[in-house]
Amino acid sequence: MIKKTREPLPGKKLSLFLITWPIFIEVFLQIAMQFVDVFMISFISDDAVASIGVVNQIFLLTFVLFNFTALGAGVVISQYTGARRTEDISKIVSHAIIINLAFGLFISAIVVLFRLPLLELFNLAPELITYADTFMLIVGGTLFTQALVMTLSALLQGKGYTKDVMYVVLGMNVLNVFGNYAFIFGAFGFPEWGVAGVALSTVISRVLAMTVLAVLLYIRLDVSLKWSDFYKLERRHAGKILHIGIPSAGEQLSYNGSQLAITIFITTLGAAALSTRVYALNLMALMMIFSLSVGKGMQIYVGQLIGAGERELAYHQMFRGLKIALLIVLLVGMVLAFSGEALFQLFTSNPDIIATGTILLFIGIILEPGKAGNLIIISALRATGDARYPVLMGMLFMWGVTVPLAYVLGIYLEFGLIGIWIAMTIDEWGRASLMYIRWRSRKWESKALVEEYKETAPVP
Repeated sequence: MIKKTREPLPGKKLSLFLITWPIFIEVFLQIAMQFVDVFMISFISDDAVASIGVVNQIFLLTFVLFNFTALGAGVVISQYTGARRTEDISKIVSHAIIINLAFGLFISAIVVLFRLPLLELFNLAPELITYADTFMLIVGGTLFTQALVMTLSALLQGKGYTKDVMYVVLGMNVLNVFGNYAFIFGAFGFPEWGVAGVALSTVISRVLAMTVLAVLLYIRLDVSLKWSDFYKLERRHAGKILHIGIPSAGEQLSYNGSQLAITIFITTLGAAALSTRVYALNLMALMMIFSLSVGKGMQIYVGQLIGAGERELAYHQMFRGLKIALLIVLLVGMVLAFSGEALFQLFTSNPDIIATGTILLFIGIILEPGKAGNLIIISALRATGDARYPVLMGMLFMWGVTVPLAYVLGIYLEFGLIGIWIAMTIDEWGRASLMYIRWRSRKWESKALVEEYKETAPVP
């Protein structure tokens, strides 16, 4: 009897560095796009910034829902790539695309139909409602395009083609910045549509990115896609995607839900506090660029290592990536904090916003390393197939500690945004400690989604 040996590894099996550096550029560009959006919208008014910041908080929840398929598919694809299993990749790709397209269309309809009741949860002033409703109608009605962008990106990255996604995100950023500038300032003969123009620019850039990613995925796949796989879902493949995706989305949904609750607390502090929060979060996002990219790269790399049966290497590589990320986050945080006043003056001349925002950046020096630990360790755990523990611990900590503490410190004791930032710092470090202990326990070693690959010689 002859046992068939496997063909060379499909896709790309790369080092953590080679996987991560294109993701670093991609994450930097995504955060830069948010930064530029806020900067340009600030030319309309602080009220416009506050209202769109609230809408984006709602959209973040929908992105988490879309991400349950994207995350699950990315992990499954990376493990199958590491295990050299090409036969099921067509089904995984088609299942991921169809599930998220259907879900994206459903969520888009819900957001459009119920946008005003959703906005009423935040007790926004009438002048803020006008901006928020316009943005939510245009962007919310096309959220399904973001669902597909996330899914297609995860599939390409899971195969190791992180550069492809980087180039698409670069193009999307350039187009979005051009559209914002044209519609806000009426440049190049475009009408001055303000917030509506910013929304339209977002939609156009996403549609084009979705189209290009679909073409790239078709070109990069090692197997031919079968049309029958797009309308015939199989429980085995959909189950593996959802096994990772649903708990992973649960952890992110819990986090964003807790942030939504905290945002509701902040609305009681007034429009200035909302604007301060938006400006501070956009600046603090610069601290997260490296940890986000390492986290995404870690998920791909560890997934491939687990699929190939290299558990010991996966264990040590997580610590290596974590140490580097923590050092860089700390250094960037210190630079931002000591430059805080000048940075906030780029957005606003309001002295209260500048003073409070600068203090928040100093708190961020402590907060962001904790967040980096969460991002990286949870990504590594997810890549091994251990997706349930992070969501269970996350829900317990976020809702049992963080949200009540944010209310007590920020609202009841009247420390405002500073009290809320302290509560979020405690949250990040508490959860990061739990995730660190979990990784050290090595209980994740039994969670792989595919059987360990072993080279076999022909049997005479």
